[in-house]
Amino acid sequence: MTAAQTAIALALASAAPAAEPDKKAPVGVPRVVLAIHGGLGMAKEDLTPELEKQIRAKLAETLEAGRGALAKPGATSLDAVEHAIRMLEDSPLFNAGKGAVFTHEGRNELDASIMEGKTKRAGAVAGVTIVKNPISAARAVMERSQHVMLIGRGAEVFATKQGLEIVDPSYFWTLPRWEQIQNSWKEDKTGQVSPLRTLGEHDWGTVGAVAVDADGNLAAGTSTGGMNNKQFGRVGDSPIIGAGTYADNAGCAVSCTGHGEYFIRFAVSHEINSLVKYQGLKVEQAADRVVNETLKQAGGEGAVIALDAQGNYSDAYNSDGLYRGYITADGKPTVLLHER
Repeated sequence: MTAAQTAIALALASAAPAAEPDKKAPVGVPRVVLAIHGGLGMAKEDLTPELEKQIRAKLAETLEAGRGALAKPGATSLDAVEHAIRMLEDSPLFNAGKGAVFTHEGRNELDASIMEGKTKRAGAVAGVTIVKNPISAARAVMERSQHVMLIGRGAEVFATKQGLEIVDPSYFWTLPRWEQIQNSWKEDKTGQVSPLRTLGEHDWGTVGAVAVDADGNLAAGTSTGGMNNKQFGRVGDSPIIGAGTYADNAGCAVSCTGHGEYFIRFAVSHEINSLVKYQGLKVEQAADRVVNETLKQAGGEGAVIALDAQGNYSDAYNSDGLYRGYITADGKPTVLLHER
């Protein structure tokens, strides 16, 4: 290199901006057969030891039961997803089923969807008020009707005719969620946000599951009570295929939780699948890009869990934490709340 070339090189080096620290690359987990999430939850400092214990125990119990369902002869990934989500719907700890939030009118309106990755069949229900387990209603729509989504009274009549368990709307009433909506009503009148939060710091939340069976078939499902204090008729991303739920054997299975309007606008679950399927990204790369770049830049808060047909699992969230867990083929469960 001549003296002139050396001088030019030194000048360019001094003019270049300092390199940013390398972002820690997301890491996936291999050999996962089932993963679940229970929403973003509450801030770490607000989570009491007793409540944390209950949440961890329920997630661990659900993982064990879901893997048990998957291990039965002839069982499919759909069976594991439905079984796991039903357990989360039956718990008042999460915003789905029994623990659903209230609408502005003081009602519990439930949404759910399910999808399998081989033929990409899917089913969903929205705005149901008497179906104990909306995820089972979503599967019934997929397997026993010619449709993908049924809403409101139509979905309830269909679920009743299919022999699903029907409950009085009062079944979904819980004191913490009732206090939450009462606080929201007070905020509506005063224009001031109450500092009191109950089971979560967010006004929305979801549960979900992704699984892969012995034949390499994927499935994903999502269920929610929606958004606290939501407007009459509002539907979020959870029952919308391609937004809150997606499964494709050639890509991955995804279940989402977060501010649903953003997940609908950016077709989050389908976007993640497309990055895996068409660009060859690993699930951890695809999930991280969509959640921590696309969504975050747009102002959308939320999270996803994702699993490919080879059992590679990852999650991504741009909030304080994500209640989630996964179980590997050897039966080892892992539960995480705020841990990265």
